[in-house]
Amino acid sequence: MSQDAFRAALDVSRETLERLDQYEALLRKWNAAINLVSSGSLKEVWSRHFLDSAQVFSKASDARTWADMGSGGGFPGIVVAILAAAEAPDLRVTLVESDLRKATFLTTVVRELSLGAAVIPERIEKVPPLAAQVVSARALAPLSQLLGHADRHLAPGGRAVFLKGGSWPSEVEEAQKHWKFEFEAHKSKTDPSGVILTIGAISRV
Repeated sequence: MSQDAFRAALDVSRETLERLDQYEALLRKWNAAINLVSSGSLKEVWSRHFLDSAQVFSKASDARTWADMGSGGGFPGIVVAILAAAEAPDLRVTLVESDLRKATFLTTVVRELSLGAAVIPERIEKVPPLAAQVVSARALAPLSQLLGHADRHLAPGGRAVFLKGGSWPSEVEEAQKHWKFEFEAHKSKTDPSGVILTIGAISRV
């Protein structure tokens, strides 16, 4: 997918595309040193990473506080912050990443792109409750474990938004042994077998 195809899919502003261009350049510059994403996936960065992450923002763009867990190279958290800069400027994103090198990269992106985001270089379970309206994660952990993180860091009435692959039905089934929750599965635009799970009303069984 090209930049033009991305813009056609989402109809984003010129400023958003410019920020994504800057992000791509930083990602390529840093990736050789600290392996933020697989080198092969960089060839499809606009679809594999940018559009994939943008789907998450579309499910919760009305939020004002957002916590992205295990942000890694910035997916979906940095893309959420980039889209929010133009579409939801009051949204504040917190990126939680325990790998100090990746956290340094994220801090650099936030600074150079002037994003409304902050980076916490710590393990998720050690971070004081963030009381976020939305919690997100991508390729981080099984759903049952993610719900534990969400339960800790969501504000009352908040919701979780998780990108999941083809095994999502079995993950939901397993998670329901330990958690009560309401969910919707939205078909992914980038993975034929994948979904975006939006989850609320989380409580332990």
